[in-house]
Amino acid sequence: MKILVTGGAGFIGSAVVRLAVQRGHAVVNVDALTYAACLDNVASVADSPLYAFEQADIRDRAALDAVFDRHQPDVVMHLAAESHVDRSIDGPGDFVETNITGTYNMLEAARAYWTRRGKPDAFRFHHISTDEVFGSLPADPTVKFTEDTPYDPRSPYSASKAASDHLVRAWHETYGLPVVLTNCSNNYGPFHFPEKLIPVIILNALAGKPLPIYGNGANIRDWLFVEDHADALLLAVEKGAVGRSYNIGGENERTNLELVKTLCAILDRKLPKASGSYADQITFVADRPGHDARYAIDPSRIRAELGWAPSVTVEEGLERTVDWYLANEAWWRPLQARAGVGVRLGVKA
Repeated sequence: MKILVTGGAGFIGSAVVRLAVQRGHAVVNVDALTYAACLDNVASVADSPLYAFEQADIRDRAALDAVFDRHQPDVVMHLAAESHVDRSIDGPGDFVETNITGTYNMLEAARAYWTRRGKPDAFRFHHISTDEVFGSLPADPTVKFTEDTPYDPRSPYSASKAASDHLVRAWHETYGLPVVLTNCSNNYGPFHFPEKLIPVIILNALAGKPLPIYGNGANIRDWLFVEDHADALLLAVEKGAVGRSYNIGGENERTNLELVKTLCAILDRKLPKASGSYADQITFVADRPGHDARYAIDPSRIRAELGWAPSVTVEEGLERTVDWYLANEAWWRPLQARAGVGVRLGVKA
């Protein structure tokens, strides 16, 4: 199978690219190489005859048409997106242009290509989205997001992703484009860009800097190891039912404070300070505007229909993640110099 992956130089996209090539699929990585992209993420497969890279922006329809014509993919996995909530608060326009207009361009380019090919039944447009489109959950642990949860986005980021989800469903219903959708919980693991919570905590701890936690740290997230997610995504594009959506979650709910304390305990064991604990660096900062209280996914559908379940507990995944950052300073150090990294964003509201 030849897979066209958008955003394949990003965090989740690169995990998909690496796993797909490892499993013998041909992959065309389409990425604009914006601030959060890094080709080092796919260096392990870059020399494979199964791998091709195209630097193209999903906002550029002509470039997308050329990529489709040149590579003739069997399926599309659309991951390219602006994804940092804090940046969406400061600059929502980029999120509208990339996540909404970019997805529209991808759908139209894919539809035109699929039509030219005679509308093959096996073609798939797999749209990868987020649980944030569903809004915020109450504290009750029995209440979780399902595929039938009404959309209720609360940030410019989640609103733009919700809009893109609606476009994908509309292109299926109106034009018959064979689509599959997935909505995932918070990802973490190797190659996570150092503006997100887990790498920020690890790298700030190592640098002796404050470990910032928004509000009182009680916000809850469901954590999904990125390699488990990549496995689920490949399963969904190969075996998911046309027009169906699947929620992908790690079933690992933790408050932000619990998560940070776990990371500190791992670092205390692996690289102890001269005195005290890394947890001594925890600092509570002003909360993010519109900060959702809780996300949690019920992955029953993907488990029942496709046989997928997460394989990595959050404790094991965090251990592996810390090990990776300790061993890969040459990867993360240059990224810390990119625009906005290490700066508090999302406080303009």
